[in-house]
Amino acid sequence: MTIAKPASKPRNPRFSSGPTSKRPGWSLDALDTTSLGRSHRAGYPKGRIKQVIDDSKRILGIPDDYLVGIVPASDTGAFEMAMWTMLGARGVDVLSWESFGAGWLTDIKSQLKLEDVRDLSAAYGELPDLGAVDGDRDIVFTWNGTTSGVRVPDADWIPADRAGLTFCDATSAVFAMAVDWQKLDVVTWSWQKVLGGEAAHGMLVLSPAAVARLESYTPAWPLPKVFRLAKKGKVTLDLFEGATINTPSMLAVEDQLDALAWADSIGGLPALIDRSARNLAAIEAWVAQSDWAGFLASDPASHSSTSICLSIVDPWFTGKDEDEQQAMIKQLTKLLEAEDVAYDIGGYRDAPPGLRIWGGGTVETADIEALLPWLDWGYASLKD
Repeated sequence: MTIAKPASKPRNPRFSSGPTSKRPGWSLDALDTTSLGRSHRAGYPKGRIKQVIDDSKRILGIPDDYLVGIVPASDTGAFEMAMWTMLGARGVDVLSWESFGAGWLTDIKSQLKLEDVRDLSAAYGELPDLGAVDGDRDIVFTWNGTTSGVRVPDADWIPADRAGLTFCDATSAVFAMAVDWQKLDVVTWSWQKVLGGEAAHGMLVLSPAAVARLESYTPAWPLPKVFRLAKKGKVTLDLFEGATINTPSMLAVEDQLDALAWADSIGGLPALIDRSARNLAAIEAWVAQSDWAGFLASDPASHSSTSICLSIVDPWFTGKDEDEQQAMIKQLTKLLEAEDVAYDIGGYRDAPPGLRIWGGGTVETADIEALLPWLDWGYASLKD
């Protein structure tokens, strides 16, 4: 059935899940460029790097005795650094329910070649059995599955009296979801996710227990320079005071400071969480009335409020083979991009065919609401 083309469009059609949309009103002119063309080790530039660390720690409510640092290669670099420097001291439980968790599992088994590994995996749309984890072992997991739209509802399943460390890839969760820091020992994220920062920089958070692991355990394998967090049995504290392992982009630093200042201006973490929750609520209300769209996440309690992944439940679509489905998704997303109403909303390449709409706090709920009629129009156009 033909649907009339909607009369209004989102003011900002950027719904990519990474890099994500800039804050409302963002402009390059708003950035302080004083540090550009200077050494990142000089006083003022280093102070700006340290401010990213301090503001992130304060806004997120990270405990005072946790260390926070900036490391190379985005969230991937930060998480690989953590695994290569700290895993191997105990057995490890790896929870995987989408492509990034599966990647960590592959690296642990095939690259680090750890022998005592328990694979706690689930299919796209589901969560593993969280009650199966063993607190005497290290635990590796993603808080929010960016490519599946499935998040853990809380951290109640992590033992408070655990002997092992928890390694949490939180790249599409921090600044949008309530993260229980006391249950986490190693946490990573990237600038280009929830606050829409520029690429290539990762954040690494270490609890006192993680620091103790670094200072008491030496891996059996060699570590490249960019992974080394300890020297002569002591954690390199300079890394958590504004020094960096390699040269950072000072323009990206200033862009991140701008995003953090905006977060402060709207009310900090509670406001960011609320904005993301309202974006999810708008899509949930639309899905409840839709005869063709559903959530990839099977349990509403696990619906991600950032990487909101939709499946197509219409039998006309589900009856086709996967190659046909993927081709139709590409056709739909190209149609919406040509109308300048939605950029980059196709599902992740390894995920089941569907759509993925970013709902983090930098996205206005009004833009989400303006997008939804266009999804109906676009899908109806495929069927005509």
